[in-house]
Amino acid sequence: MSDQPPVSDQKPLPPAAQRALAEAEERRRAAAAHAKAAPKELQGPKGPEPTRYGDWERKGIASDF
Repeated sequence: MSDQPPVSDQKPLPPAAQRALAEAEERRRAAAAHAKAAPKELQGPKGPEPTRYGDWERKGIASDF
């Protein structure tokens, strides 16, 4: 199931590009399956992940690391 429109007027993709697209689609499926299987975090931070965005706020005090 692809979200791409038909490519009838474009030249065909080389085999390496086709393999790369297939591998990327498989990674997307694996990531989606892993995300669904992850347990719910208890008492974690609300909002964006602080380790990714660099700030940790707890009881009104922000810490950078």
